[in-house]
Amino acid sequence: MTLEKAEFLPSIIQSISSLLLKDESTRYAMTSAADTDQLNEQETTTTPTKTPGGTAHEDHHQDLEGSGTFGRPEPKSLGRSASGCGRKSLKISIPPTNPSRTIATLTDILRDELAAAQPGSKKCSNPDGSAGRQGGVSKTKLRRAEKMIRGAFVELYKGLGYLATYRNLNMMAFVKILKKFEKITGKQALAVYLKVVESSYFNSSEEALKLMDEVEDIFVRHFAGDNRRKAMKYLKPAQREESHAVPFLTGLATGCFAALVVGYCVTSRTAGLYLYTAAGGGSGESARYMETAYPVLSMFALLFLHLLLYGCNMVAWRRCRVNYGFIFGSSPAAGGEELRPRDVFLACAASMAAVAGVMFAHLALVLRGYHASPHAQAIPGFLLLAFLLLLFCPLNVVYRSSRFRFLRILRNIVLSPLYKVVMVDFFMADQLCSQVPMLRSMEYLACYYISGSYRTQDHGFCINTKHIRDLAYAVSFLPYYWRAMQCARRWFDEGDTNHLVNLGKYVSAMLAAGAKVAYEKDESLASLALLVAVSSTATVYQLYWDFVKDWGLLQPNSKNPWLRNDLILKRKYIYYLSMGLNLVLRLAWLQTVIHPNFGSLDSRVTSFLLAALEVIRRGHWNFYRLENEHLNNAGKFRAVNTVPLPFHEEDED
Repeated sequence: MTLEKAEFLPSIIQSISSLLLKDESTRYAMTSAADTDQLNEQETTTTPTKTPGGTAHEDHHQDLEGSGTFGRPEPKSLGRSASGCGRKSLKISIPPTNPSRTIATLTDILRDELAAAQPGSKKCSNPDGSAGRQGGVSKTKLRRAEKMIRGAFVELYKGLGYLATYRNLNMMAFVKILKKFEKITGKQALAVYLKVVESSYFNSSEEALKLMDEVEDIFVRHFAGDNRRKAMKYLKPAQREESHAVPFLTGLATGCFAALVVGYCVTSRTAGLYLYTAAGGGSGESARYMETAYPVLSMFALLFLHLLLYGCNMVAWRRCRVNYGFIFGSSPAAGGEELRPRDVFLACAASMAAVAGVMFAHLALVLRGYHASPHAQAIPGFLLLAFLLLLFCPLNVVYRSSRFRFLRILRNIVLSPLYKVVMVDFFMADQLCSQVPMLRSMEYLACYYISGSYRTQDHGFCINTKHIRDLAYAVSFLPYYWRAMQCARRWFDEGDTNHLVNLGKYVSAMLAAGAKVAYEKDESLASLALLVAVSSTATVYQLYWDFVKDWGLLQPNSKNPWLRNDLILKRKYIYYLSMGLNLVLRLAWLQTVIHPNFGSLDSRVTSFLLAALEVIRRGHWNFYRLENEHLNNAGKFRAVNTVPLPFHEEDED
């Protein structure tokens, strides 16, 4: 933000206050900002303090930037600056939602404390600048304040648009009701009653449209440089046109994937891969192939199965009119395209077709005797590297805005105690809790290729080395740790003790994971008893939170027995079946105790099938989680985001 834009902040604050805030004291302080600006201009005009090479107008900018406050001076102090004493002012305050803002806030607090601790220091400044409070507003803080105010204007404009639409819908409803009344009673009452309805305040008032025009005009002038087309990209983002190419490419990729998977399965079955033999746990060639191919296939299969289920969730949410775009904050107004279900299906089908094709080619090379070749062993690694390069690609191709938003969400999760937690952050962290096997496969592949084991065919290095094995165990704990830190941050920000109770759920999950690790190392009776006790407690804890908190079910006084009062699905038995299915899939940890074998399948294939069941449970859980969130938003009349304004009122004595 340039210094020329800084002079617009008082008028922007005045406009926001008159449109958003109704508190008299706050409005008094805000509307005085423009008067303060005019008084400063009068002071500059009457007594210009012109420095060599500068102008009085530049001095005004320096005073505005140095004070960082907008307030009303005393009535008799027309010659005082905007940062004078004995008044209330508005100080720029950026919420510490990320590490840089947190550090900046702590620095400002420390600077103010040090300035106040100095002997003879004064909190207000004199007209000549002597004995004034040290510290000013940086350009970075002004840019952040401008961004927050711009976001507030966008949400305000959206809310006013909803209000105008609501008025039109009500008018349409009155017309339809009157027509239905005439049809049933046979009386001509439409003209009489409609005249009264049209003259009523809710229909004749044009306040919403006037406010929309005013907000639009302010936004165009102060945030778009008088460029109306640029402003409309934020206020009225255009929807992408539907294209027939997307369904066509999705069908083509799906057909290719199906053909390649069938060919891969037939070839691997013929070669005796993925099978378990009693002598040594598997043939030598099969064991070597499983060490390289299985982690890649399982990782991509679990990832894109999750993506496929998310696309199915989007279809179900759309049909049930669940506003998932608002809940996740993925509207086009955020500055990029919004993924639609067909986009998700296309990305899933194309990616899995590519994976199946590359792995089929790798299998063909292995069966022709090239298994020991480092180049053949590097093919799965190149496949993983290609996907990572595509994910981080800065070019505007393959849904760049969605890819970068996904990376920002991952950054927020990894640094969860330092970033303010929003719905999409902890929703994604919950998805990672169901993808622990995928994360462990990714860790193994990173070790296998970075250490150069693919050249020496040393498959046991990344499994038997102690510190690498401990790292694999740590990876199993990370998603639960991240989610627990998010609960702690939400409790710190909101003060709701329910977040601490939720934190306990993830602590119990970490304890269960630790008990599982202990049992895998020492399969004694004591370890088994500890595993069963801790895992059973964690399962009951998780089921309670799933049904009562996340889904909002099991309400004893509900008009729908043991459900909730508001239901989106018409068939109530679906909710009971869903609770039963979630209960069964939550018991997947029993495979650690039972050690099931499905025929001659390799044990790793069995583990993959159980991991896929957990991913399916998560996709099933997602629908009811967002259904409950949507009903809570509707019950509390939340249709637009609440954007904190970057200033607060304070007294200056």
